[in-house]
Amino acid sequence: MSQPNSNPPAAPAFAEVYAELRRLAAARLAAENPGQTLDATALVHEVYLRMAGPGSPGFANRAHFFAAAAEAMRRILVEAARRKARLKRGGRRRRVPLDEAHRAAESPDDLLAVDEALTELEEHDPQAADLVKLRYFAGLSHREAADALGVGRRAADRLWLLARAWLLRRLSDRKSEK
Repeated sequence: MSQPNSNPPAAPAFAEVYAELRRLAAARLAAENPGQTLDATALVHEVYLRMAGPGSPGFANRAHFFAAAAEAMRRILVEAARRKARLKRGGRRRRVPLDEAHRAAESPDDLLAVDEALTELEEHDPQAADLVKLRYFAGLSHREAADALGVGRRAADRLWLLARAWLLRRLSDRKSEK
């Protein structure tokens, strides 16, 4: 009698794309502030815990898997930004090593503003929001994101232009409100 498979439904898909997810996570984290407490391995493992936990749905295809992974990365990074922004953790102060003081990196506040604008975009145009998540949070190239969404390059170009304009306007509105 064969032993039952104890792996959660997402485990085979995750094992197949682990190296690719780690590469994407490393690329995404390279754009974060110096002193980031998450590294690529920790981010990918956190994604796995969220995607392969009890009650985890299976994934219909590779695109579905990467969309879920991008959303998980987004949520993890936003949660980390919120934790860093709390006053008891230093609030708005940022630690910048002297040798990297010249680098302009996004702050936790910027990431939270992007997340809020992206949530609004999701209500307006879910597919454009998915494209942004795949490119910004999962680090996929434009072509990879279009393939993951199952849209042609021209359609992805239009979605990207719409999403960028939407986000730029929302983020500009927020800055002018301050």
